[in-house]
Amino acid sequence: MTDLTPAHTIKRSGHWDDAHDCCVLTYDERFLRRKRLLTARNQGFLVDLPHTESLNHGDAFQLEDGKLIEVIAAEEALLEITGDDLVRLAWHIGNRHCPCQVEPTRLLIQNDHVIRDMLGKLGATLRDVSEPFIPEGGAYGHGRTHSHAH
Repeated sequence: MTDLTPAHTIKRSGHWDDAHDCCVLTYDERFLRRKRLLTARNQGFLVDLPHTESLNHGDAFQLEDGKLIEVIAAEEALLEITGDDLVRLAWHIGNRHCPCQVEPTRLLIQNDHVIRDMLGKLGATLRDVSEPFIPEGGAYGHGRTHSHAH
C-alpha cells in the first residue's frame, strides 16, 4: 500500500485556479491513467484515474486532500517545420497520424527520422528545437489522435 496522496480527478485548463504546486511532463508523459509522479517541489503523489486521460498544458490534478497540481508541458526535442506551403506539409503530417502543433508560421512535431526525411523531400525547412510540445487535439477536440483501429 502506498502513503502517497492520490489524485482521482482532473481539472481542465480554465476551470480551476490557485495551484499548490506543478508537475512538468512531456507530451508522452501527459497520457496516463495510473502513475506515481513528482511535483516541482519534489512532492510525490499517485495519479489513479478511472480511465486513461490525455492531459494538456494548464490542466491540473486534484489531489484527494483538495490541493491542485498544475500540469506544465516540458521542453522536449522537437522538429520545427517551415516552408512555402505549410498547409500541404500539415496534410502529409496528419496523413501519418503524427501529433502536430500548428502555428501560423510553423509546425512542430516530435522528432522522427522517417517523417523528417519525407518532409525534407517535400521541400520543408527543418530545424531541431527544444521547447514545450502542445499539439492539436484529436478529431472532435477529444485529446490524442488515434489510429483508425480504436
